[in-house]
Amino acid sequence: MVPGEIVQQSKTPKTGIVLSGGGMRGAYEVGVVLGIAEVLGRKATDPPMFQVLAGTSVGAINAAFFAANSHYGDHAATALRDVWTGLTLKDHAHLRPFGLLRPPRAMRRFRDWFLDGRGSSLLDTSALEDVVRRSVDWQKLHTNIDTGVISALLIAALHVVSGRTTVFAELSREADYAPSRDQRRAVRYVQIEADHVLASAAIPLLFPTRRVGDQYYSDGGLRFNTPIAPAIRAGAERIVVISVMRERSTSEADLVESMAAPGRGRDLSPIFLVGKLLNALLLDPVLYDLQVLERFNQLMSVLEQALPPEQLQRVQNVLAGNRGIGYRRLRTLIFTPSQDLGKLAGRYLRTSLKLTDLNPFVKYALQRAASDDPAQEADWASYLLFDGGFAAELIEIGRSDAHAKAAEIRSFFQE
Repeated sequence: MVPGEIVQQSKTPKTGIVLSGGGMRGAYEVGVVLGIAEVLGRKATDPPMFQVLAGTSVGAINAAFFAANSHYGDHAATALRDVWTGLTLKDHAHLRPFGLLRPPRAMRRFRDWFLDGRGSSLLDTSALEDVVRRSVDWQKLHTNIDTGVISALLIAALHVVSGRTTVFAELSREADYAPSRDQRRAVRYVQIEADHVLASAAIPLLFPTRRVGDQYYSDGGLRFNTPIAPAIRAGAERIVVISVMRERSTSEADLVESMAAPGRGRDLSPIFLVGKLLNALLLDPVLYDLQVLERFNQLMSVLEQALPPEQLQRVQNVLAGNRGIGYRRLRTLIFTPSQDLGKLAGRYLRTSLKLTDLNPFVKYALQRAASDDPAQEADWASYLLFDGGFAAELIEIGRSDAHAKAAEIRSFFQE
């Protein structure tokens, strides 16, 4: 992450939104955007709230939808809420028992044709992919960018072979993008389609990798959880950042200590460990990135006060020479969940989820997982529980969290 880059100031600051997400946790982001629109009293005929949209993982799906609906003042957040709450486990809870097996050489060509660019995975995500392709108006997305309704859509995905994070960038004619000089980062200027977004959301092993052109990509959140730098490099001057990971409280830190006590490791079920692994890979770095952003804002504030303009410019020239762009203080509005989404998922599994329509194997797996999770957590379910009722709860939490910051939201957008 590269926080705080210098950009050309305009009379009306260009506002960006950064969406990370992780499986079903992405529903929380929809609630936050819906709440922001309600706080601001946005109408469909108003200009868009965001001009630069950046997403990784499931946040890429939300970013694409908001970009395709940026001709509406609220980015059609209510319609996206309906998409999320319309998900059903019956349609989306499908396992591929042999999805990770390597077929005989003679069968591989047939497999590649049958999977249509999708790699191996434990889950059959074809129903979810159909939802993504249908719910986003891809032609309208391109039109909104071509006509300057918004400036940029930026989708990050991990190039599987090289391990480089690739930013797929679709820019308006007036927009500019300052590429990173970091060899671990690459940018490709493209018209963004469903495959780019699905590649960014492809959690390794669980979801299939995606072929884009002749290359394979997977979840962009593995090495680039919050794509703040691309948003700034595309011209954003103030940014809304939505994280789907709650900051750890004192009581939760005590729980971590108790779980690490001698002998407790034998009590941890494999599926509990899967949830914690997903947190570590996809979400934990998000909070660190946000802390780094705040530190750079403080550093630049001190430098601006301590150095005369010519010396400050010398510092910026060195930074720009190394990174392609300098630093500056950046106005941010940050949202994190007010509730633990893993605990919420565990409670939903035990009290609200209807299992009657599921096949026996999936039903047994969910029941066993719900009973095995210690501390009433089900972090794995907060990623994989494709159920509209659970999505509705996450959306309501996001909406409530936005209303709790109503004064900050108004100040941020009225600056």
